Amino acid sequence: MPHRIFATRQLPGDAFRRLLADDDYDVEVWPQDAPPPRPDLLAGAADADGILCLITDAIDEAVLDAAGSGLKIVSQMAVGVDNVDTAACAARGIAVGRTPGVLTDTTADLAWALILATARRLVEAADYVRDGEWKTWSPTQLAGTDVHGAALGIVGFGAIGQAVARRARGFDMAVRYWNRTPRPAEAAELGAEFAEFDELLAASDFVSLNIALTGDTRGLIDAAALSKMQPHAILINTARGPVVDEAALAEALANGGIAAAGLDVTAVEPISAGSPLLSMPNAIVLPHVGSSSLATRSKMADIAVSNLRAALEGRPIPHPAPPPT
Repeated sequence: MPHRIFATRQLPGDAFRRLLADDDYDVEVWPQDAPPPRPDLLAGAADADGILCLITDAIDEAVLDAAGSGLKIVSQMAVGVDNVDTAACAARGIAVGRTPGVLTDTTADLAWALILATARRLVEAADYVRDGEWKTWSPTQLAGTDVHGAALGIVGFGAIGQAVARRARGFDMAVRYWNRTPRPAEAAELGAEFAEFDELLAASDFVSLNIALTGDTRGLIDAAALSKMQPHAILINTARGPVVDEAALAEALANGGIAAAGLDVTAVEPISAGSPLLSMPNAIVLPHVGSSSLATRSKMADIAVSNLRAALEGRPIPHPAPPPT
């Protein structure tokens, strides 16, 4: 009997195409770009040996129950697995795979795109031209903030945080980082200095969030944290939306607590059309495109398929998720 697989989306890359053509695998693919609604997710997972999923899919006890005892792996096309009940999977002997490493530089590039776009008010400037407001030149017209020589604070000094720091060297920035476990060797190589969390917030012109979402980091950037940042400071989030208290952020942006924010992730995705962040000229909100280059997304899909095949063919998966805490 072929292994039954439910893929919650059509994936790019050669490995997925080969999987679809393999007679040893019976792959059902959710055909729409939007995530499968809850009833369809449960129906698709029924009697599955493996699930290929994305961060938009809540893989919880109900999904595991629907799959039944034959489920061997939940293979996620993402680095984070906060949408997967990893404890429940571990209790049932279900492997959980993820796709680390390949998206590091692509996501760091996007963080830098947001740093530059918010600092130099690029979205505002483009809209200014598009709306016919550009009539002449003036000395302070759409004046922004210099990036070169500024102070960059990095919250989370894993692979992506380090890649953000590496790019900062080209802008002659003073780089501080905060990480739950200091990384002195990596920091020395990149010219970064460890700072306590509150110190980093107070001393930084730009704060880049590159930290995983855990119970400890959920709501880490709340009203108290934002109040420690400088009024001219800019917040960048390419990590996970719930790391930031969005109501507190909107208030800080509206009241001049900080100057601007660039967000690739939001607490709920897609963000509500009524969110005040969408009407603020000093906020840029993107639809979670941090890893969105064709090459990177294809590599991520290839790794997800590799994890899936390994588990179902009795081999250790190459990229398991961290054990639940």
